[in-house]
Amino acid sequence: MLTISLGAAQSAHAASLSGAIFTTLSDGSEVNFNIYPSKEAVYLDGGPGPGAPQGAAGLPDGTYVFQVTIPSGKTLLSTDPAGCRQFIVLNGIITSVQPSIDFGCAHVTGVDIDHGATTVQLMPYLDTTNNGGEYKAWATRLADYVAGCEAVNASVTNEAQALAQVDCGYATGKDGSKHGFVPGDSKTDNFKVKGQVAPEIDTRFHGDVSNALLDGRMISWTDTLGAHNAKWSYLNLALDVHHEAHVEAPEIGTHLITIGNQAGCSVDDVTVTNTQTGNTYSTGVLGPQTVSVNISPSLKSGATIFIDVWCVGI
Repeated sequence: MLTISLGAAQSAHAASLSGAIFTTLSDGSEVNFNIYPSKEAVYLDGGPGPGAPQGAAGLPDGTYVFQVTIPSGKTLLSTDPAGCRQFIVLNGIITSVQPSIDFGCAHVTGVDIDHGATTVQLMPYLDTTNNGGEYKAWATRLADYVAGCEAVNASVTNEAQALAQVDCGYATGKDGSKHGFVPGDSKTDNFKVKGQVAPEIDTRFHGDVSNALLDGRMISWTDTLGAHNAKWSYLNLALDVHHEAHVEAPEIGTHLITIGNQAGCSVDDVTVTNTQTGNTYSTGVLGPQTVSVNISPSLKSGATIFIDVWCVGI
C-alpha cells in the first residue's frame, strides 16, 4: 500500500547540512538502480551528485565520519572504529582520508572521473539483515558525530574516545543518535547489493510551455529517520535514467520529497503516480511543497512512484 499526503510550503525540518552524498563505483561512475555486484564495489562520494548543475554546492569543508547500517538505521553494519571511517572535504568534494591514515586504518580510495574527487570504499561492513539486500550509507561532520556519540554513551567524554568506538549506541526516536549519527545532522543514501530492482521514488520536472523534461533541477529527500540528501534530475540512457531525480531503494516508512522554487523552475502543479496501481493523484497544491510518500511492504520490487512537477513559463 502507498499513501501520499501533502504539506504546503517547505519541509518543517531545516536542513543543517548542505550538499549531498551518494554511493558509486571506485571511479565515481554510476550503477544502474544503485544495485552493486558486491559489497566491495560500493564507494562513497561527496559533493554535487549525479545530474547536479555546474557549480552546485557540495558538502561544507571539514572532517566527516561515515557508517553503514540497515535501512532503518537500527543495526550498525560497519565493523571498524569510527576513527577509521573519516574523510576530509575541501572545496565541496572529498579530497582525502588523512585522519583515517593517521589512525592507521584508512579505507581503500579511488578517484572520481568527473571531478577528480576521492571516493571512499565503504568496506568493511556486515551483510544486511534486510530481505531485499538493502543498506544505508551515512555521513556527518566530525563534531556532530562526537556530540551524537556522547549523547548515547556516558563513557564517552571527548573526541578521542568517540573515534575509538565501533558503535556508540542507539537512541530510539526519530531525532535520537543512531550510533553517533543524529539524522538531522547527517546525509544518507540507500543502495542494494545484488537482488531484484528495488522500488524507487523518481521526480520529473516539466516545462509547462515547452513540455520538455528538465534536467539539473533539485529535490530534497528526507528519509524515514529525518536525515536528508539532495537529488537532481538528469538523463543517462545507458543507466535507464530519463530526466529523473532518483531516490533509490527507499525503506519502509514515510519519505518526504521537498520541491522548492529554483533557477529554471518556478513550481506550479504537482502530481503523483504509482506504477504498481496505475493511479495518478494531483496534490491539489500549487507552488513549493513537500510530498509525503509512505512506502509499505506491499509495494513490489521494481515499482516506481513518480512525482511530476510543472514549472511555470519554461
